[in-house]
Amino acid sequence: MAGKEQGEGTRTIVRNRRARHDYDVLETVEAGIALLGPEVKSLRAGNVNLADSYAQIRRGEAWLLHVHVHPYPQAGRENPDPMRERRLLLHRREIARLAGRLGEAGTTLVPLSLYWKSGRCKVELALARGRRQADKRHAIREREEEREVRRALRVRRERSG
Repeated sequence: MAGKEQGEGTRTIVRNRRARHDYDVLETVEAGIALLGPEVKSLRAGNVNLADSYAQIRRGEAWLLHVHVHPYPQAGRENPDPMRERRLLLHRREIARLAGRLGEAGTTLVPLSLYWKSGRCKVELALARGRRQADKRHAIREREEEREVRRALRVRRERSG
């Protein structure tokens, strides 16, 4: 299997761990993706890269860009371009709402993860605002401090128990 089991009928294909480091996530949205046959086979094998990918809204449609789905070897010449733009499947109201939020300064749509849900490929999109270098350092410092507190509490519990 190419990912962790999350819940009933849900399996992660790939996570964009860099996204949570580089951006402050304001809200998340689940969307379907329009894929071709060889792309589905390649995703089942876990051959996909979300680095530097993002989503855009153009002419009332949502598009996922710069996602590299490696060619499926057994497909031969039927393989599509690995970096092609893929249409996201969202309701019109959701697209309109996201388009309005994207109009705010500094916001972007970033894919956080790709996963299977009831046999269909889904993408978790984040409406996010970019972090500055100082904010990234601050977030790392907070995470390390929290880890130290948890470690100290665990040691204290072990000594008393």
